Amino acid sequence: MRLIVYRSVMLAAAVLIGGCSGGTKIKPAELTPIAASTDLAERWHGKVGGSDDFVFAPAIVDDSVYAAGQDGVLTRYDNGREIWRISVGDKLSGGVGSDGRLAVVGTQKGDVYAYEAETGKLRWKTRASSEVLAAPVVDDTLVVVRSGDSRIAALDVQDGKRRWLFQRAMPTLALRTHVSVLMGETVVVAGFPGGKLVAINKQSGAAIWEVSVALPKGATELERIADLSSLPVVQGRDICAAAFQGRVACFDITTGNMSWSRDISSSAGMDMDNKRVYVSDDKGAVHAFARDTGASLWKQNRLFMRALTRPLAMDGRVAVADYQGVVHLLDAATGEFVARAKTDGSPVRAELQRFDGGLLVQTLAGGLYAFFVR
Repeated sequence: MRLIVYRSVMLAAAVLIGGCSGGTKIKPAELTPIAASTDLAERWHGKVGGSDDFVFAPAIVDDSVYAAGQDGVLTRYDNGREIWRISVGDKLSGGVGSDGRLAVVGTQKGDVYAYEAETGKLRWKTRASSEVLAAPVVDDTLVVVRSGDSRIAALDVQDGKRRWLFQRAMPTLALRTHVSVLMGETVVVAGFPGGKLVAINKQSGAAIWEVSVALPKGATELERIADLSSLPVVQGRDICAAAFQGRVACFDITTGNMSWSRDISSSAGMDMDNKRVYVSDDKGAVHAFARDTGASLWKQNRLFMRALTRPLAMDGRVAVADYQGVVHLLDAATGEFVARAKTDGSPVRAELQRFDGGLLVQTLAGGLYAFFVR
């Protein structure tokens, strides 16, 4: 059976939410003034290539930021100062992975390039099974690459030789997604089309457990899409994941047993802290749930259809960005707005990332913005 994919997760969300209601266009919420109680101040900004139809997220290691764009240029910034800038010589299709020793990127043709983080010198090049839409994940021993066909390959960090390959059966229709994987000391955790979350043995590539975050339902293949199109989040023994047209669920990471679930559709994803789980749904609302029980704590719906990013939990606040490049900071306890900042006006599709007491944003136009939160 042939796999059909979308060019964008948000496009699929818009089709399913808006439907074919006589061509009526859904208007995103207009931003209204807020009474800021927190300072969200720009620390520095830089520039890399634009993203086109892809999603490019930077890699952060200490004070270093490794970022790339669709044009094939890979750049390192230290404290906002450009250290090196190189051309891969090919069109890139996803973000950067780094452990501070290597910076790894993938191309639309399925090539994987690993560069010395210190100098930008090429260490090795290898081939994946298809285009590399997700940022590679790098640690002391492995580079884990997820291809557009949802195959996951573990490569030797020294020479790029393949250690193992994990694949599973795919549904007829699936979202085209940039979601990567989580890599721990002993496992690699990945979400798959059909609402499945799988823990993979890091050494052998064998599945340890598999759970269903959401079950496909509906009369048509389009209605039955229930893909995990964002990264799961882990804290302690809890691992939580969100599915498009499905639900949010939390599990025990060692056994795969479900702790709780809530019916909610999210293609952007979620984050959590010690007390709460935060989710951006596909209609632009931000939700907070009790981490231990899944009870609903608050809902912020004043960002309706603004194509929000995954939430970022940070020291009593929650950050999201939208399709106009605006970064919103919410109070983690109440969901009220506490600060707002603008970037270059282009959409933010990549996940916001914690960085040096604040956060880092990469926009569709290739802007890199580092913000203080104080």
